[in-house]
Amino acid sequence: MSEKELPLVRTFMGLPKPLLAGYIAIALFMTGDGFELAFLSQYITTLGFSKAESSFVFTIYGLAAALSAWSSGVIAELITVQKAMRIGALLWVIFHVCFLYFGLGEAHYGLIVLFYGLRGLAYPLFLYSFVVGIVQNVNPRQVSPALGWFWTVYSIGIGVVGSFIPSLTIPVIGEYGTLWLALIFAVSGVLTAIIGLRHLRTSEKSSLSASEKFGELLFAVKLFKNPHVTYAALIRVINTLSLFGFAVIMPMMFVDELGWTVDRWLMVWTVFFATTIFSNVFWGIMNEIMGWINVIRYMGCLGMAGSTMLFYLIPHAFPGSFLMACVPAVLLGWFVGAFVAVTPILTTLEPQHQGAAISVYNLAAGASNFVAPALAVLILPHFGVFGVVVTYTALYLIAFVLTFLLKVEQPGFRGAFYVLRHKKDVDLSRVTAA
Repeated sequence: MSEKELPLVRTFMGLPKPLLAGYIAIALFMTGDGFELAFLSQYITTLGFSKAESSFVFTIYGLAAALSAWSSGVIAELITVQKAMRIGALLWVIFHVCFLYFGLGEAHYGLIVLFYGLRGLAYPLFLYSFVVGIVQNVNPRQVSPALGWFWTVYSIGIGVVGSFIPSLTIPVIGEYGTLWLALIFAVSGVLTAIIGLRHLRTSEKSSLSASEKFGELLFAVKLFKNPHVTYAALIRVINTLSLFGFAVIMPMMFVDELGWTVDRWLMVWTVFFATTIFSNVFWGIMNEIMGWINVIRYMGCLGMAGSTMLFYLIPHAFPGSFLMACVPAVLLGWFVGAFVAVTPILTTLEPQHQGAAISVYNLAAGASNFVAPALAVLILPHFGVFGVVVTYTALYLIAFVLTFLLKVEQPGFRGAFYVLRHKKDVDLSRVTAA
């Protein structure tokens, strides 16, 4: 049965009920993976390392994540989603323990870089393999809202719970103890996936020979010959620059420059991710009304450009106000979800190689994790946090220009006027993915 022949699955507001265990698993696992996201950069500087050295740790981590993310889509398609997720989870646990015990525990910079970088190879294999599971197990008309829910539970894990719990535990057991606590959530997510995802449909490509599987993996690189695939990938790289970049530079700004406590900053970061819970689902639906490109162009690119600058300007204008700091956090969280349509854009551009298309998406997402701190390493010593923020803002404006070059036909899309005029006759859960 081809992907296009898949029947509609039972959903709740676009959430595929047969895959519920997978969504819960992602939320739990990313909670553990996200514990350190908004405080580790500042914590490393307290061990005696510079801001640039701290940012470099995240750069290596992002590079490893990009390489792993590139291959994860095809690997999951070739060896099955379940096996790929299990391998990723096992590697994550091993390297997380090594990172804490040998790296941070000994304040050994080389081992911090080594084991944190190796851990970066693991989480994309667990995380993005489930994206393949979604594409392989739901009707194409249900992919967009299903992916909206994927990014929602991702945000709940890595950002909301993953930031809120450390804000409570750091004053009690410190940063180091909090990082050990992350293991409980990650392992819980792994067990949930193992138990709950045994029924997943697998790709016919899992039966290919070793040489054929290797060729399929390399095919993901060949997709860049399609210029529209390249444009979509570049837009996805830019999409989360502020997310990954601010996790590195903003703890330094709020704690070191503005004098905030770590747990107070973490509450602002929690507000940002809490907003993405709603924005991912909202934009997944609005894609069907406004169109994929329009949402990305006007809401994503321009919205992120403005909110990125405000994340720096407002806290400096009101340095002691928690509520004012939450304003740009809400805006950033609202507009970052407007890029959710990049995944179905790529799978629509290459419908016969969806695993490879998802690998391109994952590579771009991982590259964002690398590029964001890499820019910080280059710019921080010369222009400070403000220079990094301006750079991110400029890149969102470049993404805005790229949307005019990107061409893709959205299946089933009739435009906002049609949907609004015939809203009683339109079932958004049955409209082709945005």
